Amino acid sequence: MPAPSGTPPVAAPAQPRPPLSAPPAPPPRDAMVQRQAGPVSYICGGVAEDEQAALQSQARKYNMSLLFTQGTRGEYLSDVDVKLMRGGREVASFIADGPRCLLKAPAGTYNVRATYKGRTKSMTVSTNSKNAQMRW
Repeated sequence: MPAPSGTPPVAAPAQPRPPLSAPPAPPPRDAMVQRQAGPVSYICGGVAEDEQAALQSQARKYNMSLLFTQGTRGEYLSDVDVKLMRGGREVASFIADGPRCLLKAPAGTYNVRATYKGRTKSMTVSTNSKNAQMRW
């Protein structure tokens, strides 16, 4: 039987209201921003000249620097899987979004294990080591 005229329509259920301010979206993985891996702060990048200049201007804030290259001409690498080991234990792990990574780590000596396309290289570095280069 039809509803008598003048009857208000049935209201839809109330929708939850979105928060007034949503948290910011995380930066893209390849954005040159400082990130945290365990006790280590790091920033990676440096493919383009503007990124190289930006990293150079921030270098004094960090106590280690790594550079990932390949071949005889030293072509820059990115997407390198990096693990920092100390005393046989992994203390930090991250993917290097660019060829140069600046790291701020607790004082000491670390074994860096970096893997690119299935090939792993290792190097021992200490805090205040600048420009440690790993070449494939």
